[in-house]
Amino acid sequence: MGTFDVRDMMKADAAAAAASSMLGASEKGQTRRFHPLAERIAAIPVKPTLSPVMIEGVARLLDALAVLGSGALVYWLYVSGKTTHTLPYQIAIPALALGSLGVFQALQLYPIGALRNVIGSAVRLVTGWTMLFLVTLAVFFFLKTSDQVSRGWLIGFYFAGAGALLGGRFMVTAGVRYLTRSGRLERRTAIVGGGEAGEALIRALEGQKDTGLRICGVFDDRNDERSPDLVAGYPKLGTIDDLVEFARRTKLDLVIFTLPISAEARLLTMLRKLWVLPIDIRLSAHLSKLRLRPRSYSYFGTVPVLDVFDRPIADWDIVVKWVFDKVVGTLALIVLSPLMIATAIAVKLDSKGPVLFRQKRYGFNNETVEVLKFRSLYHEMTDHSAAKQVTRDDPRVTRVGRFIRKTSIDELPQLLNVVFKGNLSLVGPRPHAIHASASNRAYEVVVDGYFARHKVKPGITGWAQINGWRGETDTDEKIQRRVEHDLYYIENWSVLLDLYILAKTPFSLLTKNENAY
Repeated sequence: MGTFDVRDMMKADAAAAAASSMLGASEKGQTRRFHPLAERIAAIPVKPTLSPVMIEGVARLLDALAVLGSGALVYWLYVSGKTTHTLPYQIAIPALALGSLGVFQALQLYPIGALRNVIGSAVRLVTGWTMLFLVTLAVFFFLKTSDQVSRGWLIGFYFAGAGALLGGRFMVTAGVRYLTRSGRLERRTAIVGGGEAGEALIRALEGQKDTGLRICGVFDDRNDERSPDLVAGYPKLGTIDDLVEFARRTKLDLVIFTLPISAEARLLTMLRKLWVLPIDIRLSAHLSKLRLRPRSYSYFGTVPVLDVFDRPIADWDIVVKWVFDKVVGTLALIVLSPLMIATAIAVKLDSKGPVLFRQKRYGFNNETVEVLKFRSLYHEMTDHSAAKQVTRDDPRVTRVGRFIRKTSIDELPQLLNVVFKGNLSLVGPRPHAIHASASNRAYEVVVDGYFARHKVKPGITGWAQINGWRGETDTDEKIQRRVEHDLYYIENWSVLLDLYILAKTPFSLLTKNENAY
């Protein structure tokens, strides 16, 4: 999604409404799910955004490589083969690389605002690099090793390092400015709570530089004078119930509450509706009379907020999990390809119909994804909507289907979803069919907060599955326990946990398959 301004859109809507009224084109009696402006915002195409934490990490990596590379290059050109004292160089180069990261961090050279300001950053960068080199010379002097280090190497390293660091910083600045213009660094934000508190927060945020926040609108359950339709120039787009759907459709990144901590009951009611979303939720402390230690807050510029919920698996964790899925998924696809080919042949010979079965299921953020499976039911009895779950001795299941469902071999084509489509992970909450139910009631009706399991990408296997909560969900307890395990996984995710689940999966398929038919 490119940059946009809600206030400009509101002015355009007002002009269009005035023209429409002049033409007598009113639409009285028509109801909308959303405020008209909310509909327009939700219709804007969304581009994936990049986390500032990741951009800052790339900048640090480039700085470290610039120091390591320039030091090694000057050594190779000027010193290599001409000295027997190699240890000081082997220690000094990586030590200067690590030291530069510490000095540049202290000089505030990595926040997004500094990465945009190339002139100011360049001055501080050269200053920090010079200070670090002076300290290095002093260390060589006091350790009495200065006669073992080439002065030509030191001079060459200083200037080559400065040039490499400046060149890297110019590249990062150009990249950051491009990403900013294209809207890839924006954090789409909604404010909850109108009135004076909401207006004060918006004014404070607008007074900050380089926060990257793009305010989409204000939401409030109140409809009296305490919550006007316009707050600091931004429209009130609806209630908290509207915000849940709005957040999903607009890929909202952040929600900030302006309610006072004293409004505990009202705050908890709202949070109960919003915690199922894969977004960050913050509580404004801008006007709060309660003062905590500075370390207790996080900040947008100088505006303090309290962290309530964080998006699970964010920033570099997303990259780590993506690489894990692609690498391990590709290896699994190669290793299991003979079994998959044999299964495909068996399915084709056993009954008429296609080898693969495609079904729409809930994915990340409640979006629908098409999941691939080996067909295990007779083609004419295929149930794409999962209106009726497969039960013990179900006559719809083929002979081959009974075996591949019991062993979960029918799920193996989902490796294609992981490796090529990217809409599934190897490990995560299992994607449920859209119309799946327990005790003839939809899952979201049975389990309070059911959709919180969609805060991460679904997986082929998961924590619930290796603990025996797989297969038919004919009782409320089965789906409740499955969701409990899914939420535990989301809250405690790590690469080691994913590896453990993958290693445990084959054994659980053999020992905990009483509910798989």
